[in-house]
Amino acid sequence: MTAISTTSTRAARWAVLAIFFINGAILANWIARIPDIQHKLDLSEGELGIVLLGISVGVLTALTMAGGWVAKFGSKIVTAVTAILLALVLPLLGLAPNPVMLWGGLFLFGAFLSTMDVAMNAQAVEVERRHGKPIMSLFHAFFSIGGFFGALMGGALAVYPPEVHFVIATAVSIVLILISIRPLVDVEGEKEQGGSVFRLPQRALWLLGAIAFAAAIGEGSMADWSTVFLTNVVQTDTGTAALGFASFSLTMTIGRLLGDWLTSRFRASLMVQLGGALAAIGLLLPALFPSLITSLIGFGAVGAGVSFIIPLTFSKVGNMEGISPSAGIAGVATIGYTGFLAGPPIIGLIAEVTSLRVALGVVAVVIGTLLFTGRALEPKKKKRESE
Repeated sequence: MTAISTTSTRAARWAVLAIFFINGAILANWIARIPDIQHKLDLSEGELGIVLLGISVGVLTALTMAGGWVAKFGSKIVTAVTAILLALVLPLLGLAPNPVMLWGGLFLFGAFLSTMDVAMNAQAVEVERRHGKPIMSLFHAFFSIGGFFGALMGGALAVYPPEVHFVIATAVSIVLILISIRPLVDVEGEKEQGGSVFRLPQRALWLLGAIAFAAAIGEGSMADWSTVFLTNVVQTDTGTAALGFASFSLTMTIGRLLGDWLTSRFRASLMVQLGGALAAIGLLLPALFPSLITSLIGFGAVGAGVSFIIPLTFSKVGNMEGISPSAGIAGVATIGYTGFLAGPPIIGLIAEVTSLRVALGVVAVVIGTLLFTGRALEPKKKKRESE
């Protein structure tokens, strides 16, 4: 990379950091009020699961078109528009009078969330290129930090009904978005003439997609099953069980803050391989020796291990020859999100037939494949020029 140290590049870096922060904060504000929405609509656990599927369907549907939209309008425009639309959908989730309307709102929420994700990562790739050194992991760290502050905001505004909370969150988000989008950059050669908006991942992206899939299934397993493992297997109380995901989230954020420093010193392929090994061992530890201490250490190891894998993968695909950053990121994200969304239900099925300890062991094996697939991040050796 060649550094382009200009005021506009520095402004763009802060703008993209803010956009990642906003994306995480809006998502966390929704997550914080799911129990209240469930109570308001009198949904059973099963009914809530079906309603929440609306986000997953929206995410996967939009990812097949996100690269096409960016190719048509550019990542700057798509980032700005989808950020505003994502914020505006939030109050609709609080106002939904029935599960059907909520499912529809969540479909839109997931669609805007994932399209914004692709576009802002395309911006991040370009800003990283102009900056001249690795900063992709820092962008993703700001998503995690945004999620933390969004959760705090959700807790602080829990005294209000969800619809009031969401209106306040939307107002704050839109102000921040309007401030942040102006310094975003126009990416040269990003727009394409013609072509279908609907796009499936190209074969050249499948191996990188497998890397994202393995990392994402680790994230998904921690999000959905860490507290359940501590409650049902280790038999802790609910308050203590929350420490499992907290341990994962803390090391995930720290890992992303350190990721760029590590990337500047070690090969990306080596980092993915070592991160995969650390995460796999982290899952095997509580699976083989279930206790509160081993679980907290293990879940923390998973967070540290997978923290920088997806940022590294997006940085790699964003600089591939012959594939635009947005199309590459959308393709890899489509495969990766499949792991995040489909992984936890599969874990549940395995746990139903065997046990949750066995299910975590299976996830550890999947994550362990990073020892082999991580080689895909090796830089291609240049052919020696003929003498």
